[in-house]
Amino acid sequence: MAFPLLALGVVACDGSDGTEPYDESALEEEGDDLGTTQEPLSNGGTTTNTAIGLALQVNNGTGNTVHVRAGQKFYLNQFDIVTQLKDVTVDEGVAGLDREGDFKNLDWRGVNVRDESITGNNDGVTFTRRKFYRGAKWMERKSYISIRQVDSRGLPTSLPTILNIGKDDTRTERDDFFVRRMRAIQWAYDCATPACTNPTQFMEEGLVEMRNTKSPNQTFKIQPRTTAFKIFWSERGTEYNVPVVQENDLEFDYGFKIAVKALTPPRSNGTYAPGTSIQMKLDLQDGTGKSLYPSGVMPTYNDVVLTGTERERTGITYYTAPIDPTGTYWRRKHKERMLMSQIAGPAQTIQPIRSIQGFEVFLGPADVQTIATLERDNTFAQFRIFPTSNQTFAGIYDQPVPTTWTYDIPANSPSGTYYITTKGRRVYKGEDIPFTSQVAIQVGTTTVTTPTLTTGPCTSCHSNGGELSKVLHANDNRATCAGCHAPLAFELEGPIFVRLHYIHSRSDRFDSPLSKCQSCHLNQTGIQRTSKAACLSCHTSYPASHVAQFGPVIDSYVGGGPESFQQCTGSCHTSHPGSGL
Repeated sequence: MAFPLLALGVVACDGSDGTEPYDESALEEEGDDLGTTQEPLSNGGTTTNTAIGLALQVNNGTGNTVHVRAGQKFYLNQFDIVTQLKDVTVDEGVAGLDREGDFKNLDWRGVNVRDESITGNNDGVTFTRRKFYRGAKWMERKSYISIRQVDSRGLPTSLPTILNIGKDDTRTERDDFFVRRMRAIQWAYDCATPACTNPTQFMEEGLVEMRNTKSPNQTFKIQPRTTAFKIFWSERGTEYNVPVVQENDLEFDYGFKIAVKALTPPRSNGTYAPGTSIQMKLDLQDGTGKSLYPSGVMPTYNDVVLTGTERERTGITYYTAPIDPTGTYWRRKHKERMLMSQIAGPAQTIQPIRSIQGFEVFLGPADVQTIATLERDNTFAQFRIFPTSNQTFAGIYDQPVPTTWTYDIPANSPSGTYYITTKGRRVYKGEDIPFTSQVAIQVGTTTVTTPTLTTGPCTSCHSNGGELSKVLHANDNRATCAGCHAPLAFELEGPIFVRLHYIHSRSDRFDSPLSKCQSCHLNQTGIQRTSKAACLSCHTSYPASHVAQFGPVIDSYVGGGPESFQQCTGSCHTSHPGSGL
């Protein structure tokens, strides 16, 4: 719930430096910007009266300039604040953030380490340790933000709007964002071993993430004289300045679509034979279906990610983790922006993939990676990222990106329905949105087969802004997740069961008892495959007898290393206390 009119009594409407008087004519001439959407919330065919979700970011106290369509109507859908202390040489946790930088005036009392994770560095020798911090008063307390528009003199051009961030440990109907995360991270970059003794190179980072609005009808329109947003966060007590550049006659519309089709035709009955190689074609489009690039080629990684020229022009995004590392739950997964496609099936065999995908999988010559095989994993999956993995992970950033690739259906593939799923994000003129395209093909039979899911349906919590069709990859077909979400050597927490255990157990806003497996799991069978990855992605420790037999907990995501996905036992832990199953 938002309270726009209350902002008049909270936020001063004077000039940014306190010297300019309040200019009432600014509001009288340009009109009141409050109200509900006059046109449906849309993914395409938009006008300036179509409400668009706005994404804003502040880095180290300075707002990132946002380019928007002149006069566009928006609602705030995403707001990120990041502050960093780099080149720290003292192992002090995140104490430096309390002394200097953008968050120095926040209330850091109570901050403590919640989790820790170790990842290998690209040199293949050293490791990076991440310590994740929670519990500071500013992270826990209820707070709010207000957003108002100003002109080049700092005079207001609109009424401010207040949005409720809510509290850390309570999810209420009055919250204006489905996702609310506040935390700090200490990075240690030069660990000689996974134990990370005596590191000397650190970074301290504070993060605020708010996204997926619950109030899309709380809109504001960009006024003609607006040149900046002033954003007040109640915990900080002063305003951020976010420059605004208004543009006319945009080359593309807002919204995002991914069109995927098979260039290899099926047989006369509409099916493909096992052993068929199927060539696919990708077309990224705006919300009206207009292609964002000439047919057959997409821009280089340099032009999209490093210089950003093509990202600014079209909104295309590629995988950013090589230059802006992410961390499940803790750090900016919504900024990772992987553009990738996968095939998985047949549907009746789909299940979590537990085979570790090493660096060699991604650096090999093939542009498509086989992630699961029928012989090893009892299901089949391949995926393709754009640009190819052997370019992205090897730092080859100057090659154009083809829009065609080939999936190879194994000759021994069971008959059934296979899902081809392609996901990405578009960041364009203030909008940052995901999209997932799904194509189902039939192999060996015209009979549609279906997956057997052991969890769901998720809608009791994921609603009112948190629908699976809106959050994450904007994909509500959970059967299609496993093909991409395998454990990677550099990101063992890839599988969905790990991530769901981890995120829901760490979020104090998940309002069911963690021991009540029935909240998500449909039957007892679904909780009976015990492994370190399954158990220690939720539990933070286990008994000394387990430590002696299976090793200490060295990673908060999966407990240990690659062995974490092996089944510990088939005779113990066949039920869970308080599970409700």
